[in-house]
Amino acid sequence: MVEVAGVLPDGRLIPSSSIGNNKTWLDQADRIILEVNSWFSDGFEGMHDVYYGTRLPPHRVPIPLVGAGDRIGEPYLHCDLSKVVAVVETHQPDRNTAFAAPDAVSRAIAGHIIDFLQHEVVHGRLPARTLLPIQSGVGNVANAVLAGLNEGPFEGMSAYTEVLQDGMLAMLDKGTLAQASATALSLSQPVAERFNADAAAYRDRIVLRPQEISNHPELIRRLGTIAMNAMIEADIYGNVNSTHVMGSSIMNGIGGSGDFARNAYLSIFVTPSVAKDGAISCIVPFASHVDNTEHDVQIIVTEQGLADLRGLSPRQRAQCIIERCAHPDYRPALRDYVARAALHAPGQHTPHLLGEAFSWHTRYLREGHM
Repeated sequence: MVEVAGVLPDGRLIPSSSIGNNKTWLDQADRIILEVNSWFSDGFEGMHDVYYGTRLPPHRVPIPLVGAGDRIGEPYLHCDLSKVVAVVETHQPDRNTAFAAPDAVSRAIAGHIIDFLQHEVVHGRLPARTLLPIQSGVGNVANAVLAGLNEGPFEGMSAYTEVLQDGMLAMLDKGTLAQASATALSLSQPVAERFNADAAAYRDRIVLRPQEISNHPELIRRLGTIAMNAMIEADIYGNVNSTHVMGSSIMNGIGGSGDFARNAYLSIFVTPSVAKDGAISCIVPFASHVDNTEHDVQIIVTEQGLADLRGLSPRQRAQCIIERCAHPDYRPALRDYVARAALHAPGQHTPHLLGEAFSWHTRYLREGHM
């Protein structure tokens, strides 16, 4: 079943607020049900860019995209109508969760990121004013970081991301963001209703693409994306857990964070330093689940500060993360863990006490506090 905003007389499909992998499903499916959602306004037509030029090796050619706002395909999906077994008419908006207003913690995180980006500009590693295309994960913290960027010194920026949320739309409204490329919208209900009514006004500034293009590793690398993604926890060596609470209970999927983290020009992960009113430290000795390894994580940010891990050895990373990102309540225990691990294995590259590595998590499960 594939949702579309409309069907043209010749069978071409007008995509809705999410393309995702719909192009692939339509190509590969034996039977198709089309859900035609009349809630979407006519302004959605022309916002999409569906590229049909991908080929399998040895016939593969470079994808001709060099800017976040480039349009390299067509605004419609193709469908073999002989495979369509039913058409369902609906009139329903997307069911998206509302975003919380930025709080002091998220504003502090945003401030650290803006200071860092300005530092990179001063040292010639980023272009002034417009930076490089930004990517943002979904969630309250990520949305708050975007709100901070919208109040920052940069303007005329671009976004090359997987999901466009409230914060990016506010940046487009203000002009902080000149154009945005994504594969889907994830807007709170009031913002979605406003966007739907004004979709035509955004059509030239927003491009919605298939996920195989929005998350394409070579394109992410080519554009020099600045990736900013939320996490559940990070360990002292920079491994990031994006998906599982206490290593077992899934909170969410990894989404596109892995695609962007491994290939971005800058790979940034953000989180508050503690959760559950301080009962959980988001900086731990060893991540209870690893989605993005230390090799793909360059920057870790909490409200406490920012750890730039580029070029650091594991022991240097541990010191940097503890002193700049961990909550003060947990720093002494983290320092103690590192010191004893180094004594226990003085010649090892990444010292760990395997008998204690997950003791913080087991203590929380047993006592309700790390």
